[in-house]
Amino acid sequence: MKVEIDAFSGFRVYPSKGKLFVRGDSKVFRFSSSKNSSLFLQRKNPRKIAWTQVYRRMHKKGITEEVAKKRSRRTVKHQRGIVGADLATIAARRNQTAAIRNQQRISAIAKAKTEKKEKESKKAKPARAPVASGPRVSKQQMKGGKGGR
Repeated sequence: MKVEIDAFSGFRVYPSKGKLFVRGDSKVFRFSSSKNSSLFLQRKNPRKIAWTQVYRRMHKKGITEEVAKKRSRRTVKHQRGIVGADLATIAARRNQTAAIRNQQRISAIAKAKTEKKEKESKKAKPARAPVASGPRVSKQQMKGGKGGR
């Protein structure tokens, strides 16, 4: 038994029941009752008529008892090491007190300063003597063009 669907309301149309409407462009519409066909011919919007299937689907009516709400999984937090520090190092840093951290910072700054001073003392060598060169020639003169004085 082939059951059709009402073009307006979305209800089932059983064989030998309802109305069949064929539009000028040969599109076929089936209606379960004259009420549905009348509303269709009045160009009523089935989405705005509360008893139609389209309205119920659009406004999420009658689906709560059919489909149970999906359960969402709880996110599980994981800790991983990052580049340059494994998990143990990160945990040790987290458990340090502010005083120890401050002391380490001061020692690191002092070390950097001494390294910088050593580097500058090595740089303080005498600068090289200026190289004696011939008459200055512009790029244009080199290429053979006009220029100079």
